[in-house]
Amino acid sequence: MSAAPLVGYSSSGSEDEDEAEAGAQARPGTGGCRRTQSPLPSQRLPVPDSVLHMFLDTEEEPEDDREKHGGRVRTFPHERGNWATHVYVPYETGEEFLDLLDMLLPHAQTYVPRLVQMEAFHLSLSQSVVLRHHWILPFVQALKDRMATFPRFFFTANRVKIYTNQEKTRTFVGLEVTSGHAQFLDLVSEVDRVMEEFDLTTFYQDPSFHVSLAWCVGDARLPLEGRCLRELQLG
Repeated sequence: MSAAPLVGYSSSGSEDEDEAEAGAQARPGTGGCRRTQSPLPSQRLPVPDSVLHMFLDTEEEPEDDREKHGGRVRTFPHERGNWATHVYVPYETGEEFLDLLDMLLPHAQTYVPRLVQMEAFHLSLSQSVVLRHHWILPFVQALKDRMATFPRFFFTANRVKIYTNQEKTRTFVGLEVTSGHAQFLDLVSEVDRVMEEFDLTTFYQDPSFHVSLAWCVGDARLPLEGRCLRELQLG
C-alpha cells in the first residue's frame, strides 16, 4: 500500500488568524485617525475555490481499480498508514527451471487460458498481514535478529500442485517442496514468533511450501486438477 500522503489539517486557530489579518488589511490607514474614531466594520474576504478544493483528493477513499493489478481482489480493505506485508524466501531461477516453466505453462493454459506467469518467484513463510508504518523498522529488525544464525540448507520442489488463496479469489500452479520441508518449518517457527510479538496472524498449521509458477483470477481448480494435473506431473 502507499504511504500516508501529506494532508492539510483544518485548524480553526489558523483560520481566525487569517481572518484577523484580512480584516486589518481591509481597514483604512490608521496614521491620521483619532483613537475615538470607530473603525469600519471588517469584512471577510472570499476564499478562492482553488483553496477550498485543495485537499479534497486526500480525504477521499482511494479507488480500488482491479484492472490496474490484473483483476486481483483485496483480501482486506485499504487503510492509510497500513502496509500489506508478508515474509518469503526469494527463489532465483536457473536455466532448467525456466525450461520447465516454458513446458508446463503452455500446457496448463490449454485448460485455463487466463493463466499468467508469475513476475517473480518465492516461497512464502507467512500469511499476508497488515503493518502500521511505525512498526516496519522494528518488525524487520526482529526478523533479522532471529534469522541471522539460521544455517543454510538445500531443498527440492518438483511436485506440481494446484493452490488457491483462502478466499478462493486466485488460483496458482506451483511446485511443492518435497525435501527440505522440516527446515522450512523451522524458519516459519521463527517468523511466527515475530508475528506474535506484533500481535499478527501466524502461518498455517500444516503448510505446503511451494514455488508458484503461474496464477489466474478466480477458483480454477476444477479444470486444472485431475487430467491436467496428471499431465503436468508427467511432463
